[in-house]
Amino acid sequence: MSEQPQVEIKDKFCLTIEEAVAYFNIGEKKLRKIVSDNMDTGVIIQNGVKILIKRKLFEDYLKDITAISLSICLHNCSRLHLFYP
Repeated sequence: MSEQPQVEIKDKFCLTIEEAVAYFNIGEKKLRKIVSDNMDTGVIIQNGVKILIKRKLFEDYLKDITAISLSICLHNCSRLHLFYP
């Protein structure tokens, strides 16, 4: 019986929750919350009880929410003028 080839996480199309936790450096509880809130967005594949996350689409999603969070902080954080005159 031959072994299946090992694919690096960065080269995978889909990641398990455990792989996504390691790859994106997000806690498991937070990642599961994000997944449950986005089940119908096309980023998540559910195969029975197994959850798979489409890596590239999830990366794009994280880039978008990070940009939104940063812009909200830039408008609402009064202490930023100390760092950004």
